[in-house]
Amino acid sequence: PPRSLLASTLRDFQCIPAGDLPAADVLAFAQGLRNETAELSGAQLSCLARLLAAKNLTADFGGYPPDLLLFFDLAEVRGGTCGAFYARASRGNLDLLPRGSARRTGLLRGALACLGVRSSRLRPEQLGSLGALVCDMEPETITASDPGVLENLKLCPALTRAQRDALNAVLLGGGTLYRHPSSWDVQTLQSLGPLMLALSQPTLSLVAQAVREAFGRSIVAAYGTQGRSQREKSLTLLRAFATASASSPPRLKRSADCCLSAPIAAGTVSDPCLLLNYDTSEQFDLCLSNEVLKANLKPLLGQPLPVQYLRVVKKKLEQIYPSGIPEEQLRVLGPLSRQYTAEEIGLWPVTSSETLAALLNPSDGKWGAAQVQQLLSRYLALGGTLTGPLLRKIGGRNLCNLQEEQLKQIPPEAIASAGQLNISSCSQAKKDRLYRKAQGAFAGQAGVPRAYYCRIRPYLGGAPAEDLKDLAQAGVAVDMDMDTFLALNPDELQKLSVTDVKNLLGENLPYLKAAENETSVLRWVQGQSQRELDCILGIGLHGGMEEPGPTGTATPPGPTTSASITPTATVPTPTTLPTVPTPVAISSHPTANSSTAPHKAPTPTAISPTPPKMTPPKSTPPHTYTPVPSTAGSPAATSTARPAPTTTSIVPCSIHPPATPNKATP
Repeated sequence: PPRSLLASTLRDFQCIPAGDLPAADVLAFAQGLRNETAELSGAQLSCLARLLAAKNLTADFGGYPPDLLLFFDLAEVRGGTCGAFYARASRGNLDLLPRGSARRTGLLRGALACLGVRSSRLRPEQLGSLGALVCDMEPETITASDPGVLENLKLCPALTRAQRDALNAVLLGGGTLYRHPSSWDVQTLQSLGPLMLALSQPTLSLVAQAVREAFGRSIVAAYGTQGRSQREKSLTLLRAFATASASSPPRLKRSADCCLSAPIAAGTVSDPCLLLNYDTSEQFDLCLSNEVLKANLKPLLGQPLPVQYLRVVKKKLEQIYPSGIPEEQLRVLGPLSRQYTAEEIGLWPVTSSETLAALLNPSDGKWGAAQVQQLLSRYLALGGTLTGPLLRKIGGRNLCNLQEEQLKQIPPEAIASAGQLNISSCSQAKKDRLYRKAQGAFAGQAGVPRAYYCRIRPYLGGAPAEDLKDLAQAGVAVDMDMDTFLALNPDELQKLSVTDVKNLLGENLPYLKAAENETSVLRWVQGQSQRELDCILGIGLHGGMEEPGPTGTATPPGPTTSASITPTATVPTPTTLPTVPTPVAISSHPTANSSTAPHKAPTPTAISPTPPKMTPPKSTPPHTYTPVPSTAGSPAATSTARPAPTTTSIVPCSIHPPATPNKATP
């Protein structure tokens, strides 16, 4: 297929089998991503990386974008190429991997082992190879390392509070190329780049006020041409500068109780230098009349107003509209809306979906849980209906904040068009209710197990055991990914048989071994026959119930010699990364899944001088399935053919890659 078709496939894919793509097309697309401005999601990159591994196209990893390397199989990275591999991967966007996840932590451990790091102090040449991987180091490593660590920290999408404190400690020490903060000028602030967002108030207050003001003017001048993400950063900086100015000794002339500049007029509300001309919230208040505000609310709120300024606007709106803000004005509140309490939101006239959608705009900042719950409650109380597009804007986390009675008001058709909602934070009762809604929404696809599973997957945490059994016995493998499996209702999971679990997981069965220490898995294993675990699953799970032998003694667990039961799953060979010395501290953060081992990523077989051997299917010719475009937007992944546990081999809709088969053990 043409490259444009492949691009469409990866940007909007669903779990439907398609014909095998030529290796040349896959290679051209992957290498062409280096010149693409559009970014692929983690699920799409994982899908593409698996395609490359399936076609043995991972040898020249230097030809692929760094983001793609984040999803390669680190167990296959060998000493001869590890330095180049990790140096390139470290330039990728770490935000694609959750902080603290097994894959992200594994990248840092592998890089440290490859570079032979033996202490907490990182040398310049080591920092040059680690790139953004330093973003997950402990604060002690930041302060102990060469000052060049600051250049690595510029690559970090975000820093923890402790890391920011360590960064400021390094800067306040004055031993960097930036010198002490008291000597900084505008050029120094520009050179600091992203580190400006991590500067503490004590650090900023040491910068000369004239320098801060000059730098602030440059930020405001560029604000109008910036995208949403950059605007948020600019606003953060301006707020930090405003706070630093407030903590500085006040100028005598600012103690006046009247407007010391020209009053704000219709022609000046959009002036990029508005905040610099009215550089305190007091002067902003004194120079802004209620009449000008009422007539120019939208353009004024388009300015990057700090919180103190937004509170001034809120106070004036209360004076202008003592009986409450009209609905047409609610639509233009933008960031100001986040300054209202839940009690105040409960009085808003939110009667239309357009108003609710405008208030939910994510570019205007995050809502508090109580605020958004009250906002949605008010909308529903006034007769509003939740549609699919509104549910997407609300998001799964906010949806979980609704009362169960409010969830009843969601029509099934809204669930059907809402896309993939993450309801993992919902209570079990709410998961159960949302599952029943989804079941009704996708009932028309129940006869096509793969399509049905792909749509209802986000809601399976509320599925009863009988429905899970139906899915397992559908006659077509759904290849449930481990994230979905571990999110099942633990009480319902206990009711599934060994065969049920085997059929549900399909080709992802080997990953159950990696999750054997999860509480729900431990409970389930303890309730199963050890002989069935050995004979039916054959992946090395232990802890099941022993069966009494002929003489009344327990029979030691072990694989049966019966020819009637043959395990179809192949266990991935465990690979141990080189041990990293304990002096090197790595940040530890909670993960979404506490599995003891990472999900296997695409195997870059060509990275290793000797590709791993793979046991060919006994009778099934190899095929590769790839996702195809879908308006539903459900994620899918690509897998290579294997001896299927059922009569049909279907591509999994999970983003987890298949286990790499080794020699099958009879």
